[in-house]
Amino acid sequence: MKQRLQKILSAAGLCSRRTAEIWLTAGRVSVNGVPASLGDKADPERDSVTVDGKPLRQPEAFRYLMLHKPRGYVTTLSDERGRKTVADLVAGAGVRVYPVGRLDRDSEGLLLLTNDGALAQRLTHPSHAISKTYQVTVQGDTGRAAEHLARVRDLDGEPIAPAKVRTLPQEGDRALLEITLHQGKNRQIRRMCAQCGLTVLRLRRIREDCLTLGGLKSGAWRDLTEDEVAALKGETPKTHPGGAPGPSRSGRSD
Repeated sequence: MKQRLQKILSAAGLCSRRTAEIWLTAGRVSVNGVPASLGDKADPERDSVTVDGKPLRQPEAFRYLMLHKPRGYVTTLSDERGRKTVADLVAGAGVRVYPVGRLDRDSEGLLLLTNDGALAQRLTHPSHAISKTYQVTVQGDTGRAAEHLARVRDLDGEPIAPAKVRTLPQEGDRALLEITLHQGKNRQIRRMCAQCGLTVLRLRRIREDCLTLGGLKSGAWRDLTEDEVAALKGETPKTHPGGAPGPSRSGRSD
């Protein structure tokens, strides 16, 4: 069955649909030896699809990993500045997987990686409004921090959806906040806090959609369960929600 080429490339785990559109516009994609254009379709089972002259190959099996990203690692597969990357932490998985979304270098917590481009598109596209929850330690005038942050409606003139914020136990001029977002602007929480006169001391993502970080140790990763993958895809779990997670693996020698 014919499908749009950007969907085929995304499903193969090569890139997002948006990136596929850029590749098509640049003439990097061909179907049966003929350069393809944006909007073209192909049958992945019958047609020969190539990118930069190399045949498109479906991955043998999709993998879905949850990583507890530590501070000091950048969310990319390689870094021209020689910084540590999340790819270093999941090298033992034996398959090339890609980060779903981002956590900046100074942030930590739950990060998904997969070679399933279709799922990555579902989780990152704004129309799905996937929820993400963070625990954030802030310093400053914390008395009404939760109230002020919940009222933020724009960042540098760009409108944003309201965040759900609640205060956890605090000491002195520090507060531990739980912030839930349904969109992912660049460094959104840090920018919201700065706008409210708060300094972020620690930022950790603890939940994304149906997944929770749980007791996964910093620097370690594990495969998602079948039920977790089904829930992320909006499918009916084969057993029951919240199945036991698989064993975790450490991506670090320490």
